[in-house]
Amino acid sequence: MPVEERLNIVTCTAPVNIAVIKYWGKRDEELILPINSSLSVTLHQDQLKTTTTVATSRSFQEDRIWLNGKEEDITHPRLQSCLREIRRLARKRRNDGDPGLNSNSLSHRVHICSVNNFPTAAGLASSAAGFACLVYTLAQAFGVEGELSGIARQGSGSACRSIYGGFVQWIMGKEDDGKDSVAQQVEPENYWPELRILVLVASAERKPVGSTSGMQTSVQTSCLLKHRAESVVLDRMVQMIDAVKRKDFTAFAELTMKDSNQFHATCLDTYPPIFYLNHVSRQVINLVHRYNRHYGETRVAYTFDAGPNAVIFTLQQHVPEFVKVVQHFFPPDTNAGQFIKGLPVDCASLSEELEQAIGLEPMPKGISYMISTKAGPGPCIVEDSSQHLLGPDGLPKITV
Repeated sequence: MPVEERLNIVTCTAPVNIAVIKYWGKRDEELILPINSSLSVTLHQDQLKTTTTVATSRSFQEDRIWLNGKEEDITHPRLQSCLREIRRLARKRRNDGDPGLNSNSLSHRVHICSVNNFPTAAGLASSAAGFACLVYTLAQAFGVEGELSGIARQGSGSACRSIYGGFVQWIMGKEDDGKDSVAQQVEPENYWPELRILVLVASAERKPVGSTSGMQTSVQTSCLLKHRAESVVLDRMVQMIDAVKRKDFTAFAELTMKDSNQFHATCLDTYPPIFYLNHVSRQVINLVHRYNRHYGETRVAYTFDAGPNAVIFTLQQHVPEFVKVVQHFFPPDTNAGQFIKGLPVDCASLSEELEQAIGLEPMPKGISYMISTKAGPGPCIVEDSSQHLLGPDGLPKITV
């Protein structure tokens, strides 16, 4: 029998999510249980996504994984947690006598191949999209149904939020086993169609302090982080969900910026301090506040995860002018290719009055490029078999 006939192969995609109420710090490192709840917006996969192919076959000698063209260690504890849990649920379904399950593949080894269409480990939530995609694709391959966010959480905390589209909350939960620490969709991706998102990539380099180690140090040393988890986030979650449901951009934007600022304040309160923002990040913050002050209303909001890249929230009507503002104060490298990627942006002019009101010194090449996007759906199955990342031999079609 040809090798390809023995392959069970599935390809799926999953999105990036950007937290507007941040998750930072765990109360259980092994199960990845957070010290506070969080809320995010899922970005559209047309612009930012992870694609994962999973193949199972009796001919495979061992489990293997390739990330962005390079083979990685399959024994990584978090990866093994996800694999074990999916296989456990598949065996349970078989033992329960589910007639729709192909149980032959349960004993087969897996080959996994995954690629991102955006910079990895640069503070753009690559692990969230990656583990959400891994868990969702494994679930399709092994016939596992039901609640997947708790499994994705065991790979990367924020991955649980990428299991859903639109506006998503991760409920911290109270149980020691983590069964109630799951994600829930607050509103679907098409609920607030006017909302737009601009990702300003200030650096695609790997961040100097990884999120996992940064969180551990913050939990151990930051008094502000403890105060934030116990006294601040609960009210902010209520306010943010209310702002989303009412489509109140002013309330949404101001909460988003305040929470981003407090997150980075906890990083500074960590000992030794952690610096995720750089001089470009701080200039973006200044620009946003001066832009809003000029109009006497909050038209634009920023948030920064554990990296220097800004994520801007605004309404569709303000996108052309604000993009023009960014281009003016962060003049792009004319030799670096396309500056605005993703959704098309209409042309706009920059008035002399607005330029003077902002009054910042231009920072050439501070922003490498910009991704224009919107809220999007959760993980999807790719029906086109030509898009599989693994070939009929179960090996990656492209390697580095």
